Amino acid sequence: MNKVSVVIPAKNEAAALKGVIPRLLKLDCIEEIIIVNDGSTDNTEAVCKEAGVTVITHPYSKGNGAAIKSGARAVSTNVVVFMDADGQHSPEDIPKLLEKLETGFDMVVGARSSTSQASAGRLVANSVYNRISSLMVGQKIGDLTSGFRAVKTKLFKEFISILPNGFSYPTTITMAFFRAGYSVGYLPIIADKRIGKSHIRPFKDGVRFLLIIFKIATLYSPLKLFFPLSLLFFSVGAGYYGYTLVEMGRFTNMSALLFVTSILVFLIGLISEQITSLVFLAAKSKDK
Repeated sequence: MNKVSVVIPAKNEAAALKGVIPRLLKLDCIEEIIIVNDGSTDNTEAVCKEAGVTVITHPYSKGNGAAIKSGARAVSTNVVVFMDADGQHSPEDIPKLLEKLETGFDMVVGARSSTSQASAGRLVANSVYNRISSLMVGQKIGDLTSGFRAVKTKLFKEFISILPNGFSYPTTITMAFFRAGYSVGYLPIIADKRIGKSHIRPFKDGVRFLLIIFKIATLYSPLKLFFPLSLLFFSVGAGYYGYTLVEMGRFTNMSALLFVTSILVFLIGLISEQITSLVFLAAKSKDK
């Protein structure tokens, strides 16, 4: 087994890293550990330097996704493992991810069990994401938002330009891999409770989670979202036209509006599909 790199985005995670880093250093499969200090105000950087691992420091907080991208650009091995700095992910699971990766997958994700979710609300949200994304790609997605994953570095870098700077990078990279036809596997894991205070904000992140649902659909195949909507408007228009024809003997403006809306929604979906294809094509061409 070739040695791999581990990339960990960290913002004010000094307390957790004191326990995580020593456990990583004990693993023979790891070539380098890259901690991306995302504008921390605690002693995260000092803890990392004291442990002798590579540290990339952002002068200010750019976001979890931005930290992931900074770390990925610095990777020197063919395989990279991404994990959180808060102690939820067990370093001892890394060999298991790599073992499954070697069976023919391009990316293997650590799928959290229902008992490993931070709260009941997060469990419900993640279950919805998994179901919707599974329907979109036609494959079972075990954990769409997990930040614990092993992936072939070259393939990951193909999509760096389209990854968001915020917390939804796992969603984007997962759907991008499925869209590109790469193989994605899932490995059941048990996630521990995080050490320290969570950076999740209920209201703001609740809105963000709703946006992720739409992003899942539009990122993979927009027509799968827009065509059913178009069909719904057309069906309602046809039904209303049938009713007014029988009751009034005429074609109403409401029926015309519903038919026109149906056509517009379909065309928007068609254009979105082409734009999405061009975005992925541009991302792959830029990497080459």
